[in-house]
Amino acid sequence: MLNPNARDLLSERFALDDDDAFASAVNDGLSRPQKSLPCRFFYDSRGSELFEDITRLPEYYPTRTEATILTAHAGEMADGIPQGGVLIEFGSGSSRKTEILLERLPQLAAYISIDVSQSALDDAKARLAARFPQLDVRPIVGDFSYPVALPADLAGCHKTGFFPGSTIGNLTPLEAQRLLRVFRAVLSPGGRLIVGVDLKKDLGVLLPAYNDAAGVTAAFNLNLLARINRELGGNFDLDAFRHEAIYNPRDGRIEMHLTSAADQDVRVRGRRFHFRKGETFHTENSYKYSVCQFQDLARSAGWNPTRVWTDPRALFSVHELISVQP
Repeated sequence: MLNPNARDLLSERFALDDDDAFASAVNDGLSRPQKSLPCRFFYDSRGSELFEDITRLPEYYPTRTEATILTAHAGEMADGIPQGGVLIEFGSGSSRKTEILLERLPQLAAYISIDVSQSALDDAKARLAARFPQLDVRPIVGDFSYPVALPADLAGCHKTGFFPGSTIGNLTPLEAQRLLRVFRAVLSPGGRLIVGVDLKKDLGVLLPAYNDAAGVTAAFNLNLLARINRELGGNFDLDAFRHEAIYNPRDGRIEMHLTSAADQDVRVRGRRFHFRKGETFHTENSYKYSVCQFQDLARSAGWNPTRVWTDPRALFSVHELISVQP
């Protein structure tokens, strides 16, 4: 599940997808042998509210654990940014977590926030200006999954990227490798990346984080069907589906599904889709890595893994990566 800045990363990046993009994805996803939909479509306004509720649940460890790591080790993370360096956040959204680092970086030449949401960028810039009046904040509207052109006057500055939240776990390893290569292209030469990664752990901790006792994650998952009904004229009966989150040990990931409780037909924009009893609608993956696994992935994308910061229970990790010189 998207960690912790629900509105900071994929939620903000993709919440503004237009109706045609949503309709096309639903039509395509429901037509597949394994029905599925990209997890970015969770984040309409109601979905974002529910995710914020999830981050406060006692079972949901990633949000508070990563924040604790950042707070405890911000000085060490900041010490790799030289005088006149630039901090670049990919999918910055509200920039809330970034403030933990910015407190330790009075020497920054600039903070570059990249997001597709102009309103999120504007709100964050106004808040940061009040808290850090000397900070040069440079918002860029753009999709960070593709190379973004940085301001020309900062081209010669040392660059450190920041990608918190374990959102990289929502990508397949190949997709994650591609994204890390994109980041390297933006930050090179000699760039540095600080990235949050959720770790493999005991299923007694992992599964409750996606199957909370209060049922908030179930409501979040089912809201995807409600969104289809609201925006695309669907007729999903939410009571005829149940939330399931399982661990797939072969692929090392949590999978979220909505499982049909009966044989049933649903309609979306006049098109009929059949669900068998027990058939699932796959809504999200969240890959979990060991420290060594993620470091190997980073190496395959042209990064040299250096320091790693974790919490005492080894639930979560924050990695420092240095771009390998060609």
